Amino acid sequence: MVDVHAKLDELTALIDNARAMPMSASCVVNRGEVLAHLDELRQLLPTEFDEARRVLDDKGAVIAEGHAEAQVLLEAAKAERARLVSRTEIMREATKEAEQVRAAAEADADRMRREIDDYVDGKLANFEVVLHKTLQAVDKGRAKISGRHELDSLAGPHPDEPPLPE
Repeated sequence: MVDVHAKLDELTALIDNARAMPMSASCVVNRGEVLAHLDELRQLLPTEFDEARRVLDDKGAVIAEGHAEAQVLLEAAKAERARLVSRTEIMREATKEAEQVRAAAEADADRMRREIDDYVDGKLANFEVVLHKTLQAVDKGRAKISGRHELDSLAGPHPDEPPLPE
């Protein structure tokens, strides 16, 4: 499967390898090829969005699993405390342990939540970079095309070269 980066590389190569216009920074590119590459990029982007959505869904599942694990730990702590109620000193010790288990479970859940948030943020940042590069490539391509049209209208066709395809 071709990804967005590969398509951007192909589009960049197409522009880099385009025939240069003499005495200018402009070049001649095949409009059909550029538009075809851009259409392929448009088709790939929904795939990237779906991947980001799956990452977010996975985050929810991991958080839910952490909550369930914390709940199991809390239930275990409550059961242990109830068993030890028979004596005052044992009860105090059990209460202390239960609170430590609860605090540890909450700390673990908080740590897991932070790690998951960092992971998802990293994936989203990567996705943001991909989108940013895509937009830059599109802007650069459009600017080159716009610049070529401005030069064409100023200079007119060169007598030795056939007219550019529309």
